[in-house]
Amino acid sequence: MFEIFASFGVALGLIGGADPELWAIVLLSLKLSLAAAVAGAAIGLPLGALIAVGRFPGRQALIVVLNALLGLPSVVVGLVVYLLLSRAGPLGNWGILFTPSAIVVAQTVLVVPIVAALARQTTEDAWMEYREQLTSLGVSRLRAVPTVLWDTRFSLLTVVMAGFGRAASEVGAVMVVGGNIDGVTRVMTTAIALETSKGDLPLALGLGIVLIAVVLAINAGAYGIREWSARHHG
Repeated sequence: MFEIFASFGVALGLIGGADPELWAIVLLSLKLSLAAAVAGAAIGLPLGALIAVGRFPGRQALIVVLNALLGLPSVVVGLVVYLLLSRAGPLGNWGILFTPSAIVVAQTVLVVPIVAALARQTTEDAWMEYREQLTSLGVSRLRAVPTVLWDTRFSLLTVVMAGFGRAASEVGAVMVVGGNIDGVTRVMTTAIALETSKGDLPLALGLGIVLIAVVLAINAGAYGIREWSARHHG
């Protein structure tokens, strides 16, 4: 028990003392997660809105598939991305396997279903509210997509933040496609797993504390945005 408390104290020292190794891992993690969140939003938001306003054969089946992908095991995503990016794969000529770019690709694949599914639910409510008005103005369903996206922008920002949180907390897919290479592809989640297995509890605890703080900050930010939007645009 004393060893745990001692490790916790050292971990706080690493955080407060701006330990270079710890903060290099943290900054890389945040950079890659942010890139994946932006890429996931660029794909997921329009996709979700198109499904929300569109009426086409197979729409309900697509919604079911999209919702099912929310529970897609991350290691399976990692395996699929690994096969695509490996030398024998169709994207092997990209040469990005075991690089930060591969991590962003895997995280983006995980983020897109979350953003798209939540965006569909959010924008569908807005579409139902403005459908008659937009239709009377001669606005097609496709042209209505930017309108509903803009109208729900504050709610969708929380969706993007949820995608960022998903990317930041990912470990399975990142381990498979990134290889957990020190100084290159080692992010918070993979470093925690590695350092714990090595018995280096202070660094693992330090990274864990920062990761929890990041997740809490994301949720607090999402809650604050929802409350502010409700007060000023409710």
